[in-house]
Amino acid sequence: MSTYRPPHIAPSEITPEDLYLSRRAWMQGAAALGAAALLPEAVSAPLEKLPTFYKSRYSSSEPQNSLGQITSYNNFYEFGTDKGDPADHAHTLKTDPWVVEVGGEVARPRRFDIDSLLKLAPLEERIYRLRCVEGWSMVIPWVGLPLSALLKQVEPTSRGKYLEFTTLLAPEQMPGQKTSVLDWPYVEGLRLDEAMHPLAILAVGLYGKPLPRQNGAPVRLVVPWKYGFKSIKSIVRIRLVEKQPISSWTRAAPKEYGFYSNVNPEVDHPRWSQASERRIGEFLKRKTLMFNGYADEVAGLYKGLDLRRHF
Repeated sequence: MSTYRPPHIAPSEITPEDLYLSRRAWMQGAAALGAAALLPEAVSAPLEKLPTFYKSRYSSSEPQNSLGQITSYNNFYEFGTDKGDPADHAHTLKTDPWVVEVGGEVARPRRFDIDSLLKLAPLEERIYRLRCVEGWSMVIPWVGLPLSALLKQVEPTSRGKYLEFTTLLAPEQMPGQKTSVLDWPYVEGLRLDEAMHPLAILAVGLYGKPLPRQNGAPVRLVVPWKYGFKSIKSIVRIRLVEKQPISSWTRAAPKEYGFYSNVNPEVDHPRWSQASERRIGEFLKRKTLMFNGYADEVAGLYKGLDLRRHF
């Protein structure tokens, strides 16, 4: 296990400050309105068509961000630290063939290719808010399956209390991994009860089509009540473990990024307030909601937990 070191990059590049965010979000939001039709073919995943899916009862009724906005303004440090870098560079990612290995503290370890993942449960379209710690948000129509459907296949044992997710490690495909911004590969974690919650999904598409590479193709995690950096992309391994895993951002900056990473407007990031957010494509800010607006569904998971200490 490596020791803590701060990311080798200026804070303003990791998390744009308010003025930078306002200007960039406004410009990119406006430019992206017509961008969907102009996106290069190379950023689409090899999977050409998703199986039939249905609209989920968990979906938000808020207006959705456009495909152009969702695919041109991304955090995916494996392809660069600027919000536009993933769309520019992710064409190098090879997503076929792809295997997700699931093991650790399970009774039935398994390896899933994308076709077998798609058969685990009926796919649902879930319109979820994605809230990022930098102060911006989007509303995205993900297509995916409940993470619980995968976990039921592998049967976690009594020692499997947490999930540890790992992204592909391939510096020749992911140029950002040639830098020391983070310890690679990217790692994230959830508690087992969080992973089993029906809101948590493995997303394989958006806007009814397979995930573009810059959005985490071919499979990523979406946990809508947490900050977006918990939604690990391009997953190749999931391990059930007994002890709480150390997430990549927690390892890099433990005083700024906690394991739980629940959206809590009452707990400020050390360098800015989390009380408000700016929806990409909008100019004015809006109030940040507890658990990103999903408090009724998930607050019970954290009963008795000090959400300031366990941020």
